[in-house]
Amino acid sequence: MERKLLITLVLTSLIPLFTVNSHASIKKCDVSLVRGGGIDGRDLAQFAAYYALSDSRADVNESGIVDSADVAHFAGFFGDSYRLPNILLIVGDDIGLDVTTDMYLGLIESLESIYGIGSGVRGLPASTPVLNTLAQQGMRFGNAWAHPFCSPTRATIMTGMYAAKHNVKNYQDPLGQNHTTFVQRLKNEANYSTAAFGKWHIAGFPVDTNNGMMPKQAGFELYIGGLGPAPSSYWNSYEYVVQDDTTTDTGTRPGNLQPRTLSGIAATTYAPVVKAADVIDWINEKDGQNPDKPWFAYFAFNLSHGVGGNPLMVVPNRDTLDCDENGRICEEIEDCNGVFGSTSIGSCTGVQLMRAMTTSMDTVLGKVLEAADSILSDTYVIYISDNGTPMYEGSYQNDLGYQIGNMYMTTIGRGKGTAYQSGAWEPLVIKGPGIAVGSASSEFVHAADLFPTCLELAGLEVAPEGLVYQDYQGNPTDLDGVSLTPILFGRASTVRDQVTGYILTETSTPGGGPFGQAAIKVGARNARYKVIRERTSTGSNTYAFYDLLSDPLEEGDPASPLGVGDDCENYDIDYGTGDARWHYCHLKKMIDDNSIF
Repeated sequence: MERKLLITLVLTSLIPLFTVNSHASIKKCDVSLVRGGGIDGRDLAQFAAYYALSDSRADVNESGIVDSADVAHFAGFFGDSYRLPNILLIVGDDIGLDVTTDMYLGLIESLESIYGIGSGVRGLPASTPVLNTLAQQGMRFGNAWAHPFCSPTRATIMTGMYAAKHNVKNYQDPLGQNHTTFVQRLKNEANYSTAAFGKWHIAGFPVDTNNGMMPKQAGFELYIGGLGPAPSSYWNSYEYVVQDDTTTDTGTRPGNLQPRTLSGIAATTYAPVVKAADVIDWINEKDGQNPDKPWFAYFAFNLSHGVGGNPLMVVPNRDTLDCDENGRICEEIEDCNGVFGSTSIGSCTGVQLMRAMTTSMDTVLGKVLEAADSILSDTYVIYISDNGTPMYEGSYQNDLGYQIGNMYMTTIGRGKGTAYQSGAWEPLVIKGPGIAVGSASSEFVHAADLFPTCLELAGLEVAPEGLVYQDYQGNPTDLDGVSLTPILFGRASTVRDQVTGYILTETSTPGGGPFGQAAIKVGARNARYKVIRERTSTGSNTYAFYDLLSDPLEEGDPASPLGVGDDCENYDIDYGTGDARWHYCHLKKMIDDNSIF
């Protein structure tokens, strides 16, 4: 014991001799996660603390015991170089958790235990073997939220802020050019190569106004894709523009749209294949030019968003469905007389086409992941979708706007564009070095959390001294996102207070079209409870309250728990946190104070 104490004192005395380098904040000094990489003073401090306690995390030589041999092994790390990890962020389009429940083993069964077998919970998701495998390779987040529309979520990912701060409230609003993005910081402070591919949709709408933030302004050295909300077609005449070193920060040039091929997929102009090929080309180029320089790639699919014309949905190319693997999807399209690789949908419904388009996305994504995995093992891969699956009010485009066929029971008017779970609950998976394979988290998290998470994965401080983040009006503000690295690397199970912490999903929908009357819709939740506030175009307000532990699909009575004579004026005094009334009042206040209301 005396010897261990002496060694600990010696280790501690050495700490000031080692400067803090960038990788320390990636692993948060958890030495069990930096084996084989460089270390610094903070790693040494953490090791000393673990060693003094005989904590298993100081067993760096993996002998099964903590002893002086670990000190010698740890000392061997000094002087090692450390290559910052690559980061690949993939964003699906209009794909709610309902379409990809196979990623979450046991989810449907757990819902049936609440609502009953035969209740309508069990439908049919897409076939997603690639996403299912990805979910088993890293950490699955079972309570992830985004905003109800494409643009607000994309703006939130780039800024780490909710809509009230970045002012992108719906699919028409531009993101202001004054914001600091995490991509800018990766490029400028950590020397990352950066590129974005696919859907952008935060530069403004119509896109020719370009009054919002363009990809180069956001920190991307290369952008290839479409700036608008939806492709006019998936095969021809869709927007395909480039920003690179030949363009200004706000200008674009036409891309050279040519048929592309992927492994097992024939040459085609089918947009997902073209854009995936662009991603793979760039990754390979960066690895060939300088394999020691890290890269960040942002790949935003248009799938499974409908097109701008009629019909709304399409039938993907057959070879992007991998019919040997996903036979039921191919058979389903054949049975409804859809013509592969076309807009000839036969009698196929929106639910069937949503499954097919999502399965197509899954197959193409697999080609990108194969390319990334073949280069280096130190790549973090993040997958999230931008909002819930569409389930429009009323008949729209021959009912093709009805696309929820699984998991949710009450669906019409409750999908994309709403603050219900079916508008905000998203799949989120992160895999990479140090993240336990097959792990899962039930923490309530948000797309905003990807901003600080990516910074910490790259070894950057989220809020270093001297950096001031700004809201859309230029006022100093804090981020709403919270880094998920403590959960990813096993140092904590939560990152927000389970009672007072909250996340928001919010939108102000334009009037008309498939989304009904203009309205402001905001949901707020903590670990257990949720409040929805809506304001219609006439100015009337409604509130709904749900216990997500007992009613995760919001099928129960949404009434306020406040009784006659109750109010929220002094809720912190009148009610304790064990009282549902406290949670209702607290979440209502979070909406009133911090959302677009």
